[in-house]
Amino acid sequence: MTDHTTRNLCAKGLNKRYGSQQVLHDLNLTIEPGHIYGLIGRNGAGKTTLLSILTGQNPLTSGQVTYGGEPVWENPRALADLCFARELNATAETAQISVKEFLYAGQLFCPHWDKQFADSLIQTFGIDRKKRIAKLSKGQMSMVTITAALASRAPVTLLDEPAAGLDVVIREKFYRMLLDEYTKTGRTFVVSTHIIEEAASVFDRVIILDEGHIIADAPTEELVDQFRYLSGEKTAVDAALAAHGVQPLQVQELGPHKMTAVRGDAELFAALAEDPALSLSGMNLQNVFVALCGHGDEEG
Repeated sequence: MTDHTTRNLCAKGLNKRYGSQQVLHDLNLTIEPGHIYGLIGRNGAGKTTLLSILTGQNPLTSGQVTYGGEPVWENPRALADLCFARELNATAETAQISVKEFLYAGQLFCPHWDKQFADSLIQTFGIDRKKRIAKLSKGQMSMVTITAALASRAPVTLLDEPAAGLDVVIREKFYRMLLDEYTKTGRTFVVSTHIIEEAASVFDRVIILDEGHIIADAPTEELVDQFRYLSGEKTAVDAALAAHGVQPLQVQELGPHKMTAVRGDAELFAALAEDPALSLSGMNLQNVFVALCGHGDEEG
């Protein structure tokens, strides 16, 4: 048996174009074994396109994608270890088959498939196996997608917005299942999501995709620790930014008061903290994401 614990999934110089629209721009990325990656980005950033190319379901325009040094595209040996679980919908080709038939297809196409695990997950979620996919609620479709992803037991499993249709209780259950499976098997997971705050604690590494460019790829805690909110009187904040040559991010002003996100290291933050006119506070992953991808607006 091939040791998947030493095989990287890599993209080099990856470009994707649809007609005249460039969706992904010269991406270089290495998915290392034994991590739970969060892939976050705004709608239209290219997350689904990237995941589909990494798993050989979508051709790239230029560049290369390899797994364990071998090309992924039309390579059964590489594809056997990869699973891409994308969101189901009522108009998909699979919508007219039953849940049971959908899971049987998973068994046929996923060589590591665990039928007993799939059955137990469907039972846990309380889904009628005889029901057609088209007749499921959005939340139930998400549960079937999650079941297929986890039961695939693929060494590298990529999930596209798996929790999008779930309420907060089931989302929490999903993240516990994911962590439990990761702890038991050491599988590699890449989870695309826009629900950042509650998923942040699950990701030990994070990739931020912005307008088709990777703008961050780092351990989650390490990335978050590079950011602080700096606040105080506008004149004091502006003077500090100028003195230290810091580029402000996500500026908010209220009367004479100003707050901005700043990126730096421990030395910079220590220097800023010495100024009694300034206040520094920590940021979480969602705050960091908005600062990097909000492009000056309030939405993120």
